[in-house]
Amino acid sequence: MSNTDLLENIKKLREMTGVGFKDCKAALDETNGDLEKSVEFLRKKGIAKASKKMSRTASEGLVLIKEEKGIISIIEVNSETDFVAKNKDFINFCKELSEINFSTKGNLDLVKETKMANGYLVKDNLVNLIAKIGEKIIIRRSNYFDNSTGMNFFYVHSSIEKNIGKIISVVKIDGILKDKNEDIGTKIAMHIAASNPLAIEKEDIEEEIVKKELEIIKAEIENSGKPADIVEKISKGKITKFLNDNSLLNQVWIMDPKKKVKDILKENSVGKEIQIIDFVKYKVGEGI
Repeated sequence: MSNTDLLENIKKLREMTGVGFKDCKAALDETNGDLEKSVEFLRKKGIAKASKKMSRTASEGLVLIKEEKGIISIIEVNSETDFVAKNKDFINFCKELSEINFSTKGNLDLVKETKMANGYLVKDNLVNLIAKIGEKIIIRRSNYFDNSTGMNFFYVHSSIEKNIGKIISVVKIDGILKDKNEDIGTKIAMHIAASNPLAIEKEDIEEEIVKKELEIIKAEIENSGKPADIVEKISKGKITKFLNDNSLLNQVWIMDPKKKVKDILKENSVGKEIQIIDFVKYKVGEGI
């Protein structure tokens, strides 16, 4: 193979894989210039590189949302550093991933097995991106809100461009009437982004979370030297406050501290009672 042909093949291989010049040359040398075998060689090498990075913590990244005809999908992709989260290759990968996530209805298993525009599967492009950038990257979580019931609303906080940010909340609401009280939907999504509720109602908060919180409350009061009957009395009051503070309908409305979210729903109901059916809030790296 002439030097001109070699350079041309290196260029093609770089375009196909996103891998650096030296690695592409080594792959072509190893496979006697066969592009397809070189891609396979680099994937294997990429997997080896990626596996060394998978023990690291990826708590930066982006949350992306796609909305079409009232249907919404949301996905979080994590990187190790915010520097990579601003990388053009990373952002473009995430954008295409968001489109795929919408088409697969938020099914991450299907997302990873879907072909991207370059003809390779998402999971293979992910490995190549890890090898190219040199950081752990994970497709962490996704969700999908159809339009079979209610209406969907969303809010993007710390937006870096349209429908991409660090915090995104989505809420599905029944009882919203087009051109009547639609504005309340986005306001509730904003409230969720700011107030981080754990559930819609107090009874919906996971039992394990409540149990753990009650343990902490009791231990804190006991350590202050209070007698057992006082500990029990104070802990009941504190756990009730915890349940109110973390259930969406009972939270203090961010735009008017004299009211609760459930009061706002009643005030804005027109003909039909507004009800929150479901919600989700993604904050980059939360819980990692």
